[in-house]
Amino acid sequence: MRPLLAVLLSIGMLAGCGKPADAPKAANGRSTAADASLLIAPEDLLTVEASQLANGPVITGSVQPGRRADLRAEVPSVVTAVLKDNGQPVRAGELLMRLDETSLRENLRSAEAAARAAEQALTQAERQLQRLRTLQQQGMATAQALDDAGIRRNNASSDLAAARSRVVAARQQLQKTRIVAPFDGVVSERKASVGDTAQVGKELVKVIDPASMRFEGLVSADRLDELKVGQSVEFRINGFGDGMFDGTVLRIDAAVNPTTRQVAVTVAFDEPAKAPNVAGLFAEGRVAGSGNAVPTVPDNALVRSGEAVSVWRIDGQRLVRQPVRLGERDARSGLYPVRDGLAPGDRILAHPTGSLVDGQAVELAAAAAAVPASAASAAGPAHTR
Repeated sequence: MRPLLAVLLSIGMLAGCGKPADAPKAANGRSTAADASLLIAPEDLLTVEASQLANGPVITGSVQPGRRADLRAEVPSVVTAVLKDNGQPVRAGELLMRLDETSLRENLRSAEAAARAAEQALTQAERQLQRLRTLQQQGMATAQALDDAGIRRNNASSDLAAARSRVVAARQQLQKTRIVAPFDGVVSERKASVGDTAQVGKELVKVIDPASMRFEGLVSADRLDELKVGQSVEFRINGFGDGMFDGTVLRIDAAVNPTTRQVAVTVAFDEPAKAPNVAGLFAEGRVAGSGNAVPTVPDNALVRSGEAVSVWRIDGQRLVRQPVRLGERDARSGLYPVRDGLAPGDRILAHPTGSLVDGQAVELAAAAAAVPASAASAAGPAHTR
C-alpha cells in the first residue's frame, strides 16, 4: 500500500500589493478577480495519488488467550488449601488448590480390600477346579462337579475384575481433590477460598497462557463476503493509546449469531511478543481492503458547502472549483477516497481559503523562491496581481 505523497503546507499567503494601472476593467470600471493572477508556491500544492485503503469490515472485540482452562470441582468436597492467587505464574502440573480427601481415601482403602478378597477367592476357585480335574481323571469326581467348579472360577474372575475397576475409580476420585495447572501460565481468576463447599461443577480457578493472546472480535454478517483467512488487520487496544497492532485473520466461525447477526473472527498477532499480557482488553480494528487503489485526498484540501464537497484544482493556468464524490474515510490514514471528480496526477490546493474564484488565473512561483510553510501560514491570505 503506497501512501499518498502529500506536501503538507499552507497555501502561500503573500503580502498584498497595489493593482497595476493597466489591469483589465469590468463594465462598471472595476477590475475582475477572475482576471487577476494568483501566485502559488509549489509547496502549496498536492499531487493526487492512488492508494489502497483499509476499507474492509470493522472488527470489535477483546484480547483473549488462545489457551485457557476453567478448572472446576469434579468431586463434592470442601476446599482445604489454596496455594496460588490471581496473577501468580504456575507450571504445568503444579498444585493450585486442595480439597478434603478424607472420605475419598477411605473409599479407596475399602475398594482395595475388596479387590484383595476377590483375588483370594479367584485363587481358591482355581485350586478347586484343578483338584476336581485330577479326581475326574481317576474316576472319583463327576463331570457335573467339574462344570460347577469351572463356573465358580469364572464368577470369581469377574468379581476380581469389578473390584479392580472400583479401585481405579476410587483412586481417580482421590486424585481429583488435587487441582493442578494443566499448562504453564498465570492464574487469572481464583473463585474459591479455604472452607468453601465445592459441589460438582463449581468453578474453582482459571488459568491462562499469556503467550497465546489473540484478538477475538465480531464482524457484521452483511460484510461476511469481504472476509478471508489470511487477510491483514490493523487494530487498537484499549489501554495502549493510539498505537496500532498488526494481525492476520486466523479463523472465521462457520455460524452467525442469530440475535446480533454477527460472526466471530479470530485474529493472530503478527508480533506475539508485543501482545498485551492482560486478557479482556477491548480492541477495535479494520480488515485491510482487497480492492484496487483509488485517488485519495486529505480533509484539509476539501471545501464543504452543505452536503456538496469540492476541491480547488489547477487546470493549466486556471484555478477550477472541482466537485468531488467521496467514499468512507480511511480509519488508518485519515484520507478520503475520491469516487468521482479527480484522477491520479491532478494537482490541487492543499489549504484553500474562502477568497478564491472559480476560473481565476494562477501563476506558479519558482521552487527556489517558494515561501516556507511557516512563513506562508503567517503571511496572510494569498494576493492577486
